[in-house]
Amino acid sequence: MKCVMKCAMKPALTDEELIQIYFLNQPRYCLEILYKRYHPKIYHQCLQLTHNPQQAQDFSQDIFIKVFDKLGSFQERSRFATWLYSIAHNYCRDQIRLGERLPTTAISAHLEMSLIDVPETLSKPELVRRFNLALASLSEAEQSLLRLKYEQELSLNELFTLPGLSLSAVKMRLKRSRDKIQRCYAHQLAA
Repeated sequence: MKCVMKCAMKPALTDEELIQIYFLNQPRYCLEILYKRYHPKIYHQCLQLTHNPQQAQDFSQDIFIKVFDKLGSFQERSRFATWLYSIAHNYCRDQIRLGERLPTTAISAHLEMSLIDVPETLSKPELVRRFNLALASLSEAEQSLLRLKYEQELSLNELFTLPGLSLSAVKMRLKRSRDKIQRCYAHQLAA
């Protein structure tokens, strides 16, 4: 009975103790506890920086993947929470800056811009045919990336894990692919 009382009264382990004791032998348990402790706070921090719930959720998941991947290199120069919040803040700021440098727009927005100058004599099936020709002018990789983004509706964060590319590379490839379709489609309409 004393052990039960003594164990029940024992305070929870600090983050640093948890990492020291469990990370090497029971990493899943260690990561699960840290995630439960900090996910709501990290999500809230991301939400404050992005003002977008979906983006905040994506960012917070990315942050935890990054932190768990680098947890073995945590050197306790600061508290774990400080280290985690620093990574979260830097990650969000980097992604926001990257998003400002490489804005993405839906392929339908590019198509609508093209349709503004479409001669009224072209039928809808003809427009679709020409768009499909423009799409076919892309490489298999470009087509695949566009289809995953717009037909499968995968997020940018899901996309960059599939082909093993960085998030910025995925954004750049999407932008270049959309631009190629736009140029090819506009060229077909001018012909």
